[in-house]
Amino acid sequence: LLLHTAWKMGTSQLHYSVLEESQHGSFVGRIAQDLGLEVSELVPRMFRMLSKGEEDYFEVNLQNGILFVNSLIDREELCANNADCILHLEVIVEKPLRFFHVEVEIKDINDNAPVFSVREQILSIAELITSGIRFALERASDADIGTNALLTYKLSPNNHFSLDSGNTEDDSKSVVLVLKVPLDREESPVHHLVLTATDGGEPKLTGTVQLVINVLDVNDNPPVFNQSVYRVKLLENTASGLLVITLNATDLDEGVNRKISYFFSNKVPLQVTKLFSINSDTGEIRVIGKLDYEDINCYELQIVAEDKGSSPLSGHCDVFVDVLDVNDNIPEIFVNSLSVPLPEDSTPGTVVAIISAADKDSGINGQVTCVLQPSELPFKIESTFKNYYSLIVGALLDREQVAEYRMIVAVEDQGVPRLSSSLTLLVPISDINDNAPAFPQPSYTVFVKENNPPGAHIFTVSASDSDIAENALITYWIDENLWPLSSYISVHSESGKLYALQSLDYEELKLLEFQVRAKDAGMPSLCGNATVQVFVMDENDNAPAVSGSSEEDLILLMVPVMPGHIVGKIHALDADSGYNAWLSYELVEESSGPWTVGQYSGEVSTKYPLDESEGSKIQSVLILVKDHGKLQLSATATLSVSLVTSGQMIKTDINLPGQGELRALVDSINIYLIIAICSVSSLFLLAKESMVYGPGMATLVCASEVGSWSYSNRHSHILAGVSTEAGAKSDLMIFSPNIPVFADNGELRNGTELIPDTAKEDIHRVFLGRFCVVMAVCLGSLGSEPSAQSEVLRAVQQVFIEDIPILCSIPLFLNPEQSPSPCG
Repeated sequence: LLLHTAWKMGTSQLHYSVLEESQHGSFVGRIAQDLGLEVSELVPRMFRMLSKGEEDYFEVNLQNGILFVNSLIDREELCANNADCILHLEVIVEKPLRFFHVEVEIKDINDNAPVFSVREQILSIAELITSGIRFALERASDADIGTNALLTYKLSPNNHFSLDSGNTEDDSKSVVLVLKVPLDREESPVHHLVLTATDGGEPKLTGTVQLVINVLDVNDNPPVFNQSVYRVKLLENTASGLLVITLNATDLDEGVNRKISYFFSNKVPLQVTKLFSINSDTGEIRVIGKLDYEDINCYELQIVAEDKGSSPLSGHCDVFVDVLDVNDNIPEIFVNSLSVPLPEDSTPGTVVAIISAADKDSGINGQVTCVLQPSELPFKIESTFKNYYSLIVGALLDREQVAEYRMIVAVEDQGVPRLSSSLTLLVPISDINDNAPAFPQPSYTVFVKENNPPGAHIFTVSASDSDIAENALITYWIDENLWPLSSYISVHSESGKLYALQSLDYEELKLLEFQVRAKDAGMPSLCGNATVQVFVMDENDNAPAVSGSSEEDLILLMVPVMPGHIVGKIHALDADSGYNAWLSYELVEESSGPWTVGQYSGEVSTKYPLDESEGSKIQSVLILVKDHGKLQLSATATLSVSLVTSGQMIKTDINLPGQGELRALVDSINIYLIIAICSVSSLFLLAKESMVYGPGMATLVCASEVGSWSYSNRHSHILAGVSTEAGAKSDLMIFSPNIPVFADNGELRNGTELIPDTAKEDIHRVFLGRFCVVMAVCLGSLGSEPSAQSEVLRAVQQVFIEDIPILCSIPLFLNPEQSPSPCG
């Protein structure tokens, strides 16, 4: 038969009761139903029950959620004489994690009969002792509790003795043998009686002891204590040797029959005699061992006082020693459940661990508090119910900031002095993919020389990811949304190395701009990107190309001719750029003759005067054109000049190159352009000094005849898409060649030949005229069709290509002192 009482105590606590000695399988309670759990979720939620240090007396049937007896329970073995015998069980379920406390009270049954410590008790009673003398007898003990241990005594029928089993001061039944009729040793020297003890259980159980009473002669007064029961209180940390009590018994006899010896009754357990001692002569009881409240909190010392007569008489008393608790037990702490590693995206309030604490002391000495150290951690401790705590997440976590937390859980009791203990918990944080790959810089600039071998490694990009494992495994690819780059550039998906898939040509492609993306392998994956600009660097892989005058174009020159007369101009272009496209001109030695060529202008002029004696001759001028690349490339051009006299009536064009184009251009413009020419010319003359001296002058300057020059990115210019003839460059760098310095007498100070003043005036006039025409055409072309604007651009380029070097070769004014270089 089972008695079942269940109720909730605090949060998630049940209480059941069951009789001891219940058979295996005996019903205890419907624990799943009482905890509010569905039977079907016991297995998925990993339902499990833990006992706190005891054997597995109980089990739960996971099929029906019933708590039943697993093994035989002996309440007396488990709880001795304690009135309350309770087994503590912990129940844990997960998903979500919950913790329940279950108490099972073990009820007593009458399964132990009263027992006497000895099979017979021997008493010595002197004859002639008057009636009413009392003799204390040993009481029986019963391992049961309550009514089952409530004993009554009965004495076998006799003529001399009766039994008095009244209550003592400590509410325990005493057993006293009372002499009704004085004894006569000669009539009966020995009396045999039977003492029977019966408990109050159902059914009743009994125990017996044989009483052997020897009738003595002479010494007829036993020692008597001044009280039958003594009670003393001692602290459990009482030092050895401390006096507990001094007993005093008296004997009405005289002489040797009055002298008393004190000793422990043979009913006192052996282990108690190791804790206390008694002086046989003085009756002093002292502590000789270590008392422990948690072991036994009360000791019963049965003392015998016996006289030294020939027939010794004895008296009895009980000394109860109550042990008082002191705070001598350090609290204990246990981790019942720990869920690690903890995901870094765990929300505040997530339960990490369930912790229990215990203290063997009682009262305030056994009350404990639990704290978490250090306090600034993103975790906190919350109390669930008595001595049970939950470690929960208190703030947001970030594995990239802290990968694991080492914390100390400490418990402290409330006694004096306070005692504490602690344990260390290591909570690793597991990674989630919350960091995108990042490049060290948002953009990269890469310079690659043209004509690279296909498949060449040109650069390496590298991104980093603060996550770990697959969340930090990065792959690379090129974003081709803006430009199909697959035929030019590829990136290795694992290493981030950039490769040029084909040979790059500066003359075709100067800049590749694209985005490299980095993606991790997390779920979901995150991306980062960086912009890469690949500038193609020019190499000297194009030889100069000569256009304009050649052998097929015969130049007629009428003699006589003054020195320095410009015969013609070689115009060459180089598809390269920079130094690789900077050209210089020189005459081939064996064909120099009376001619000279401008090193950078390409203008062919006379070195000395030519007269009629040179007439009727056709002369070939072989000119070598070289660039300034590291490995110089060159080309040659031939200029054929025919010298004619005035008598030959050959019309010779001695005007400067460009006059034909100028006339054609002037003839083609409308009347409103002529007005614009005049206006622009006036403005140009008024503003020429600011043009010469004002800010923004060219910073790419020729410093010597060998052509050393500097270049400023701040003032560099790129002119794209402008060309007047086949092979023209898409960019043009403006520079200033050497400027000759004239002496007062008209001679050149640096060896350059003198140019007549008339030629200077013609050059200035032609340049200014062409410049004004171009400016007027530009003004007139505003709002016109794109084809017309293209023609204007060609005219502008022609001015700067052909005329500016001419203008730069002489002073702007005839007075050298007022002639800064007009080239800028």
